[in-house]
Amino acid sequence: MNIVVCVKYVPDATADRRFEDDGTVDREDVDGLLSELDEYAVEQALQIREHLEDGDGGDDVVVTALCVGPEEASDAVRKALQMGADNGVHVVDDAIAGSDAPATSLVLAEAVRKLGADSGRSLVVCGMASTDGGMGVVPAMVSERLGIPGVTLGTQITVEADTVRIRRDGETSADTVEGTLPAVLSVTDQSGEARYPSFKGIMAAKKKPVETWSLADLGIDAERVGATAAWSVVEATSARPPRTAGHVVTDEDGSGAEALVGFLASKKFV
Repeated sequence: MNIVVCVKYVPDATADRRFEDDGTVDREDVDGLLSELDEYAVEQALQIREHLEDGDGGDDVVVTALCVGPEEASDAVRKALQMGADNGVHVVDDAIAGSDAPATSLVLAEAVRKLGADSGRSLVVCGMASTDGGMGVVPAMVSERLGIPGVTLGTQITVEADTVRIRRDGETSADTVEGTLPAVLSVTDQSGEARYPSFKGIMAAKKKPVETWSLADLGIDAERVGATAAWSVVEATSARPPRTAGHVVTDEDGSGAEALVGFLASKKFV
């Protein structure tokens, strides 16, 4: 079985981020890392592999980490390999910079095709959204471009024979959705805690193969991606106002509770 897990290299959310004049994130100004939400996708891909390889059929499963991004994005692929993926593919091309969700889905879909994961007993696993742009539509777009089922926002995942089944947990109900393989799957941060790379995994990752592909390798015209082909652009950005000091209620003479209630009442919280 062929499992491709899509991972994204994103700016560290805990660092101060700035924007270029064209509205894109200044990646030179902040460190990057594997998107935390994509770590859950890697984890589920590995758990599916372990489940199938331990089953009666003893499936032979290969997990490939696929990333689209600048040169530094190879760090995201390497992190997935350290967690346990078997090999990696990094699509890097200057023309990709500034791509929006439709263009990103185009590159991912063609890479999945090149890996042969759009047919047969294959699965594409994605995180529920990116932690930088917050885009959760890419998995559905990849599914549409490949013409295969898309089952998204899974919290529990089961793969049996040629079927992938997920549970979606909503506010008032839980739904079970299934699709036939090949399929595109996205998982939420409720699907299971992502494992930390072990020392053995970190050392093993150094020997795992990582291929680098360009747009030409995927047969994609550069005019179909990048900022100039984007359907939406960031027109303006502004820094968040600094946080103001909070209201402190002290209780030195037993009047703290009354003061606290008075403050909450003044804000119409009670």
